[in-house]
Amino acid sequence: MTAVTGRAGPWGRTTLNKVPQVTIFFWIIKVLCTTIGETAADFLDSNLGLGLTSTTYVMGALLVVALFFQFRLERYVPWVYWLAVVLISVVGTLITDNLTDNAGVPLEATTAVFAVALAATFAAWFTVERTLSIHTIVTTRREGFYWLAILFTFALGTAAGDLVAEKLNLGYGVSVLVFAAAIAAVAVARFALAANAVLTFWIAYILTRPLGASAGDLLSQPRDEGGLGLGTVGTTVIFLVAIVGLVAYLTVRHRDEIAPDGLQGRTTQA
Repeated sequence: MTAVTGRAGPWGRTTLNKVPQVTIFFWIIKVLCTTIGETAADFLDSNLGLGLTSTTYVMGALLVVALFFQFRLERYVPWVYWLAVVLISVVGTLITDNLTDNAGVPLEATTAVFAVALAATFAAWFTVERTLSIHTIVTTRREGFYWLAILFTFALGTAAGDLVAEKLNLGYGVSVLVFAAAIAAVAVARFALAANAVLTFWIAYILTRPLGASAGDLLSQPRDEGGLGLGTVGTTVIFLVAIVGLVAYLTVRHRDEIAPDGLQGRTTQA
């Protein structure tokens, strides 16, 4: 765990870093979470009988509870952190679905709105803290900016993914390839061209949302609609089991904890 700390200010105590290292485990679990965000949102909306809006309220309340415990912690705890990510993935998807399905807001508009909201969050974060690095989440204020940015990345990724897959008629399989290629291009920019680590991290983080959403639709949707027909239940269960297994492994082995000296070793520093 990193020994780096920040200044205690009006937003509360200083803590150890509250997020994991950016390792291969981080990206695998992130994509799995985004897939669950898509399939679980579809499942809950279709099967709970609460309607899209009420389902959003229920999942939003669960997210608030998870974030309450996340903010109360003094350090990074894998299962609490990733539970919050799973829930915020579902809530971000539901927010976008509410705007498009219930309010009739075009996907082009929701994509633009959430892009502006995310940019504004980053601007405010950097103006106040002078950094957007996720490895400096050592105060309550920085953690607040972090989770708000995460929420907007999921909402934006949902809108952008649906826009590409549905409005542009590319289909789920092609959409997966498009977003995977975009992430690969970001990786090349980072490692081959020495692009800024923080910038490339956030671009990749945003792109994993539509990648996971497209993958979730590809697996869950009926074959006659371009999917593989696994259904939302089957897809959600498969990916949830994978997440639980990986988080349990990280909890035992501590492979994603930041070293005490604050160095990232062989990881991608962001």
